[in-house]
This record gives sequence, structure tokens and C-alpha cells, in this order.
Amino acid sequence: MPANAVAENVLGTMGTICWTAQLLPQIWKSWRTKDTEGLSHWLVLIWTCSSAFLGVYAIVQDLNIPLILQPQLFGGFSLISWGQCQYYGKKRSLKTCLLMAAAIALVLGGFEAGMVFAVRPSFNAGNQRPVQFFGIFSSVLISAGLLPQYYEIYKHREVIGISTMFMFIDLMGGVFSDLSLAFKDRFDVIAGVTYSLVIVLDAVVVLCALILNPLARRRRRREATAAVERNEQGPSPLPPARDDAARTEEGRRSITPTLHDEETKT
Repeated sequence: MPANAVAENVLGTMGTICWTAQLLPQIWKSWRTKDTEGLSHWLVLIWTCSSAFLGVYAIVQDLNIPLILQPQLFGGFSLISWGQCQYYGKKRSLKTCLLMAAAIALVLGGFEAGMVFAVRPSFNAGNQRPVQFFGIFSSVLISAGLLPQYYEIYKHREVIGISTMFMFIDLMGGVFSDLSLAFKDRFDVIAGVTYSLVIVLDAVVVLCALILNPLARRRRRREATAAVERNEQGPSPLPPARDDAARTEEGRRSITPTLHDEETKT
């Protein structure tokens, strides 16, 4: 495919927008339901950490401002979602959640700033391997962060807690980014593999939602119907209780033949 700078920039920008705003549906869903069951807190924590590596990659290469802002916003939204997991899921106090989130933000911010100053001299000297490591490792973390989410899906046998719109937007971010590489004068194999991996992993979550969630709804309907039928049948009837007078009369009758037999023998 011939190189096209305009198409490359447009598709790349669309991918950046998707990967910046992808977590907003998830944050809204968690806030609206006040529940994060089914959403892996490891997913959003790992993504928060990946933003620091991606930030170093973008800043050292002096990319355009949107691409520099994207990892910062992505990390901030991921950290908010992680805080919701602690507040709604782990039932921690609001003060504790804010302190934990602030501590993580300070540590990752300090790490990112320190690595920028550490890597930039070698990059300016023509050594691109360190900055490439940060770009690749951030993508590996983003992909690996979805693995704990698969366990949540396996545990619940359906996709709950996580917004499918969030996953779909993330998937489309990978699609647009992959397409942008096709219009470069030289295809970036490492970036292409990374983006494709994100697409596949997100697609697995979306497919699980499309397949498992209807099955789970039918299973709950069957269980509810069975419970209603049991309630309508009521408890099994007990044998009628006999009063004390009836038991006394029965006892007297059982004694009378015995006395009659003894008088006969006499």
C-alpha cells in the first residue's frame, strides 16, 4: 500500500482518541451502579503502571502534544477506575482510596520524570534501544492486564462489571492504530504486533459477553422458574396429628383384650 501521510495521521489520531476516552464508559458504569464486581482491579492497576512507560516513550521522542497527553490521561482514568474498585469492591473508606491513589500517582509520576531524564541523553546520541524498550514494555503491560479479567469472566461464567462499550472502544483504538501503520512508508512490525494483540484480547472479552451473557440470563430464568414452582407446590403434607383423647382410647383398647385373656385362663 502506498504511503499516505494524511491517512496515517488521521487514523493515528482516531486511535489515540479511542485509547484516551476508552475508560470513561467504565468509570460511568461503576459510578452509576456503585458496584465493580466482575471488573478486575488488576486490569486497571496494570494499565495505570503501563501509562508511565508509554509516557516516557512519547516524551523522549518528542511526539506531538496529543500523543504526549494520551498516556497521561489514560493513566489518570485507569487510576480513577482502580480507586472505584477499592471503594465499591473492597469497601475501603474514601480517605484511604484517595491516599492510595495519590501515592501511586506520585510514584509513577516520579518514575516517569526520572526515566525521561535518564533515557533522553542516549536517545539524542542516536541510541534508540532504551526508548524502544519503554514503548514495547508498555504495550506488553496493556496486553497482559487483560489476563486477570479473563479469570473474572471464568469465575462468574459471564461478563459482568466491565463495560462492553469500554472494551469495544479499546478494540477500535487498536484497529485505527493498526490501519495507520499500513499507510507509513515503512511498516512498524513491533507496533503492528502489539496493536493486533490488543485487538485480539479485547475481541475475546466482547465475544464472551455476546455468548456467555445470554446463556447466564437463561440460566437465571430457569432457576427462578424452578424456585417459583417449588413455592407453589408448598411443603409436603404431614400426617394428621391425633389428640390425646384418641391416643388414650387406643391404649385402653389394647389393654382390655389382655385382661380378658387372663380372666378366661383363671
